[in-house]
Amino acid sequence: MSAEPRKTPARSAALEAPSTSRARSRPVKIADSRVPPMPTERPLRIGVSARLLYQVPSELGFRNKNLQYIEQSLAHWIMEHGAIAFMVPAVAHDSKHAARHLKVEHVVQELDALVLQGGADVAPQTYGQTPIDPRWHGDVVRDRYELALLRTFLAQKKPVLGVCRGAQLLNVAFGGTLYQDIPTQCPAAHAHVDTDLYDQLEHDVTFLQGTVLTRLYPNASQLRVTSIHHQAVAELGKGMVVEAVSTLDGMVEAIRWTGDTYARGVQWHPEFHHGRHALADSSPIMLDFLEASRTAAMARLAAGGEPDPRVPRPPLRLAGH
Repeated sequence: MSAEPRKTPARSAALEAPSTSRARSRPVKIADSRVPPMPTERPLRIGVSARLLYQVPSELGFRNKNLQYIEQSLAHWIMEHGAIAFMVPAVAHDSKHAARHLKVEHVVQELDALVLQGGADVAPQTYGQTPIDPRWHGDVVRDRYELALLRTFLAQKKPVLGVCRGAQLLNVAFGGTLYQDIPTQCPAAHAHVDTDLYDQLEHDVTFLQGTVLTRLYPNASQLRVTSIHHQAVAELGKGMVVEAVSTLDGMVEAIRWTGDTYARGVQWHPEFHHGRHALADSSPIMLDFLEASRTAAMARLAAGGEPDPRVPRPPLRLAGH
């Protein structure tokens, strides 16, 4: 009688598969779902006041609309040094919802500093005068909008840099006045504007010794700049000092506030100097402004007053600076 084949004992179900309880206790690893770490640094955020355009050319396709914009060279001047430029739109009186829900303080809180760009005349009524010519009535709407920005930035200890009109408005903000028209009120002055030459009109400026501006340009006391303005600083505002004048006629070309927050204005257009080696290098002014912006941001961060926990990056120095 043949022997029966040997039977292999059946394996226990417990050995065939892990228990449900043990399987659930194991952590699930999904390599592709990992969240990247948050960056510890951020670029400086620079607000730029808007230019306002009320009579829009028909070819642009905005019938009966107003435009607000940044001139490209100004934005690039900020951004080539590693900061980000953000236009801060003006809120019109008929924009009741925007004005009610977003206060100027809320906007300023999100930014590190302000650049006031050039453009239309400052309205004489803004500094307590009447126009001596209807052509120079200025833009009081823009004045009010930019003055609110300027004062709020300074109240929050954030730097302000004014260019051309921006320098004039900075002076007016502290109680100063302007020459409404240089040729009319200062007939001995040389030409500071030429509609045909525009930014090709140039002249020399002289830095006043002992001023902060001389530290930014230690190798020269006189530099060549653009000239695109028919108005200029007349009576200085409270706490303002002159840092540069036109070499030929002494018209004010650069001012600085001596208060507890950085505020400087230049009458020329440094943003138009790019690539023009005969003109003053524009980088020292922007680097100084951005360094001050970062210093102020670091102070807020240390004091717990900065909503963004990331450290603002230093400004980018271009080759040769």
